[in-house]
Amino acid sequence: MRTFCGAQKLNIITLSVLSLAMSTDAFAASITKGSSLKNPRILSAIKLGLIFGCIEAIAPVLGWLIGSAGAEYVEAYDHWIAFVLLVGLGIHMIIESRKDDDDDADEVPSNKRSLMATLLTAVGTSIDAMTVGISLAFMKVNIYVAAAMIGLATTVMVTIGSLLGNVMSGWVGKKAEAIGGIALILIGSGILYSHTYA
Repeated sequence: MRTFCGAQKLNIITLSVLSLAMSTDAFAASITKGSSLKNPRILSAIKLGLIFGCIEAIAPVLGWLIGSAGAEYVEAYDHWIAFVLLVGLGIHMIIESRKDDDDDADEVPSNKRSLMATLLTAVGTSIDAMTVGISLAFMKVNIYVAAAMIGLATTVMVTIGSLLGNVMSGWVGKKAEAIGGIALILIGSGILYSHTYA
């Protein structure tokens, strides 16, 4: 994998936190879907988790390819780009977590059995992962390992969220997305600090 001089290397702990942060919006979506099902089945929950997980794993690779294409031209500012993308995304996730979910909740029952609706939801929640993939192009990281970790975390979180939707929707909801946003802000800030003061 191509990396660049001075790029910040992410350790396994940071990658794990990043993976969990990336799975929180899909987790929030799965809770909403799960809350519309009276008796969610384990097999259905696993299938839903795999759909979200696979799409979430592909997204950062696509973002990394986009970022890699122009990374050599912005090497001197790569840490700032990563910082702006991650912090901006984190703030966006926190803002989204504070929005009313009533409209989305009304749509779930009519679409819960629609594969297309599930795919669109999975793609929508993976846009964040693509943005993170762009930022990873400026760091020393194996994108395939990172993508696999993000996909695995999303699969597990979505499976759990869809199974526990009825129980968790009232007290978790989009709080998970806000926590993920905070994690991204901390990671982005850490990258900038390490590159600037290390």
